[in-house]
Amino acid sequence: MTVDESARCDPIPLYEGPAPGTEDWVDRRTSYYSELFDNQVVTNVVVPTLTPVMPDEPNGTAIVVAPGGGFHALSIESEGFEVAEWLAARGVTAFVLEYRLVPSGDDAVAELITKMVGDLDGVFVEMNRIAPLAAADGRTAVRWVREHAAEFAVDPGRVGFIGFSAGGNVTMRVALTEDAAERPDFVAPIYASVRGYELGAPPAGSGPMFIVAATDDSLGLADDSVLIYDTWRKAGSSAELHMYATGGHGFGMKQQGLPSDSWIDRFGDWLTANALI
Repeated sequence: MTVDESARCDPIPLYEGPAPGTEDWVDRRTSYYSELFDNQVVTNVVVPTLTPVMPDEPNGTAIVVAPGGGFHALSIESEGFEVAEWLAARGVTAFVLEYRLVPSGDDAVAELITKMVGDLDGVFVEMNRIAPLAAADGRTAVRWVREHAAEFAVDPGRVGFIGFSAGGNVTMRVALTEDAAERPDFVAPIYASVRGYELGAPPAGSGPMFIVAATDDSLGLADDSVLIYDTWRKAGSSAELHMYATGGHGFGMKQQGLPSDSWIDRFGDWLTANALI
């Protein structure tokens, strides 16, 4: 089952006018191939958007896809459109989210890695400044999909959210919102970080969660995924954790010849078990 790039619709701005809180930012959005990430990336997002990826036969489920990239870039293919196209091939209406990022120069990925080598704690401080804005974009995306559900043949009670790394951080912040209109019906934080927000018990009525990480995560985020799992489980909410021995960080849809390559198939199994595909 495949979906070609023609299924990608035009991006839709999340807000009418400038995004709240960054009205004076200058739009310098850039897309380029990063050899450091080995991926096409998007940087300097000021205008948050959703890009629908449409299935031939919608099954009523929608999933917002939030790529990662340290809040400096978005790995827009391997953690964005490739995921969305895999979902669309199975009847899911997917929406790739471009959320606001830390302003950067010509090569945001190189800047990020230089910062991480020199001052990792400082990088997290910088990320934590932008993360609430990115989370606001995530919550707005969920609300937008529900408000436009009929246009996309989506059941407003079957709207999910999957995010990778920084996008996983956004996923968790969105999952923990008290406003049910902006909270997804199910979530999938993939090698997500718990830094910068309070990981409390899930709000009443929270849906099931699917979690993936690798033990050898180069950013040490395996423990974060275990903590997320334990928090959800101890609150009595449904949670499924897949912890691979190897895979590193940021694998997304990349094939590395490792068991972690099949995580997306396990996600499909989980969606099937929850009657979502």
